[in-house]
Amino acid sequence: MSAIIEPTKVILDFKKIIVKPYTRKKQVKLSELKDYCAYPEAAEKILSEGRDPIIYEYYEYGPTETSGNINFGLTVIYPGKIGKEYYMTKGHFHEKDGAELYLCLKGRGILLMQNKEGKAVTIELEPGSIGYVPVGWGHRTINIGRGKFVFFFAYPSDAGHDYMIVKEKGFSKIVIEEGKSLKIIDNPRYRGTSD
Repeated sequence: MSAIIEPTKVILDFKKIIVKPYTRKKQVKLSELKDYCAYPEAAEKILSEGRDPIIYEYYEYGPTETSGNINFGLTVIYPGKIGKEYYMTKGHFHEKDGAELYLCLKGRGILLMQNKEGKAVTIELEPGSIGYVPVGWGHRTINIGRGKFVFFFAYPSDAGHDYMIVKEKGFSKIVIEEGKSLKIIDNPRYRGTSD
């Protein structure tokens, strides 16, 4: 039997860039993200200098993890690069079938999606645009702007997150800056997802 969920009002606080109330908040620093980077030596160099910047953070409201409910919240990705690679989220696949959506509120970013066979698709997001992640596609968001990249997300509460597959195998594409230009290139550390 599912837990009874009461109707709830949740506020998007655009000034503080949080949702309130939230049931989960997380800050992801470089030390936690370094194994997801295409250039781990660049991450190690930054860490060896005594710096461990916050790459992104999120505020999530999730009433329960039972089927039929929706989790949602805000993610903030700070501007910066790890070597040539723009700051990004770890990225994940859902453990159960479930789509996800992202509504860009501030800044510029890229939604990188990949299916199990390694086919990658990118969508550029700017304020007011929505990126839709279909069932079965892994996804990561990347800040390509000079300010904060902020987006609202929503997904089925019982979808779950598989971060380990991304940590172990990577995404087939990465987003870098080279010669002051944004480029989407093959990931030199990609190990495939169909093993």
